[in-house]
Amino acid sequence: MAEIEVWRGSVAAWECDAMGHLNVGFYVAKSMEALAVMAAELGLPRAFAPTAQATLIVREQYVRFLREARMNTPLTMTGGVLEIGEQEARLLFVMRHPTGDMAATFQTVVAHATAREGRAFPWSDRVRARAEALRTQVPEGGAPRSVVLAPVEPRASLDRAEALGMARAGLGAVLAQDCDAFGRLRTEGVMQRLSPAMPHLFLGQRPAPGAGGRGGAALEYRLIHRAWPRAGDRVVLRSGFQGGDGRFQRIFHWVLDPETGKPWATAEAISVAFDLTTRKMITMSDEELAAAKARWTPELSH
Repeated sequence: MAEIEVWRGSVAAWECDAMGHLNVGFYVAKSMEALAVMAAELGLPRAFAPTAQATLIVREQYVRFLREARMNTPLTMTGGVLEIGEQEARLLFVMRHPTGDMAATFQTVVAHATAREGRAFPWSDRVRARAEALRTQVPEGGAPRSVVLAPVEPRASLDRAEALGMARAGLGAVLAQDCDAFGRLRTEGVMQRLSPAMPHLFLGQRPAPGAGGRGGAALEYRLIHRAWPRAGDRVVLRSGFQGGDGRFQRIFHWVLDPETGKPWATAEAISVAFDLTTRKMITMSDEELAAAKARWTPELSH
């Protein structure tokens, strides 16, 4: 494997959620910093500068969370290339604790595209040669477990969300500070809207995450961009439980344009409850599982 270090930092207090660990949105934010460094290593050093003619647009991202990171935890990230095609590439980032234990793995699919129009075009021979030199593979224990990364046809829409009874879990607008140098909502700007939705999704349930010494955490996430909102565009989030078992629940989030009803993005999450004292996963009781099943909508997908 030819991984190189692409990020180094730590967990700030304001990046932690109510469970006391790094929020998923800030995992993604750090991976986006790593992406800019990786772009430079591939021969695109100004890919995210306002004057760039070409950039990398994130098509989708898979994250597997392996070990929680709490306030002041030092972290590093390495990067490499899993696959490269004519216009796209699948990149790997591995976040590690100082012990070397993995905190998370990221598989990020990017397109080589014109900076402002977002039109994909082929990689240069120079970038391809560098990508081959940075070929790597997913480390043991870091591959998807409960999420399949196969291509999916989009089925999300506002009308379908209404028909399926998905919870209205978020509503707002894209602000200028949420956007990248080219005016598109950043990937972390999408992910950072999902965690605040969870209290609405669990509303009325007992026990809800954060109550009675119980917390909640995501083990895996797959985020797929469908379009890129810009400053001033509105966003509505509809969420629901698709299924699971006594250990986890599969959640789908649809980030929708309330004007057209079409999806900006969709996300699939594997969510668990865990003990806030022991920091270990909690298995649902038979009664809790029966109540959870009553909320499941098997038809949910991307």
